[in-house]
Order: sequence, then C-alpha cells, then structure tokens
Amino acid sequence: MTSMSADARRRLLEHLAALKRSLATIPKDVVETEAALQRIDKGTYGRCESCGGAIGRQRLLALPATRYCIACSAGACKTGL
Repeated sequence: MTSMSADARRRLLEHLAALKRSLATIPKDVVETEAALQRIDKGTYGRCESCGGAIGRQRLLALPATRYCIACSAGACKTGL
C-alpha cells in the first residue's frame, strides 16, 4: 500500500466514523466511503472507474471517495463516461 493510500485509508475511516455518528448522514456518503475503502484493499484506489486513468492527487485530497477523474466527471474524457 502506498503512503498516499495509507493516508487516504486513515482519512476515509475517520470520515466514515464521523458520517455514522452524524444524525444528518446521507446513506450515499456512507456507501461511497465504504466503496473507496474497498478500492484501497483491492489496490484500485486512485484509478478512474471509467477510463482507468489516474485520479489526480488534489482531487483525491478534496474528494477521497471519488470514483472518477475530473475529465470523466465533466463528460470530457474521450475514453470514459
């Protein structure tokens, strides 16, 4: 596991715990956070689920549970969504 994945795992676990404690938890947030933890375990964390490219570090820091790179999220990726 890379240091970025280890850091992401720690932050995602903290985020998940906070979501579960919150009365205003949106179930989708819990599902997406758990899915991100599974991607870390499988070694696919940080790869876009659409085009397979790398998701930028800054995007992962801002949205650690994201599944898609910026281009695919915006519909601008030629190989993705």
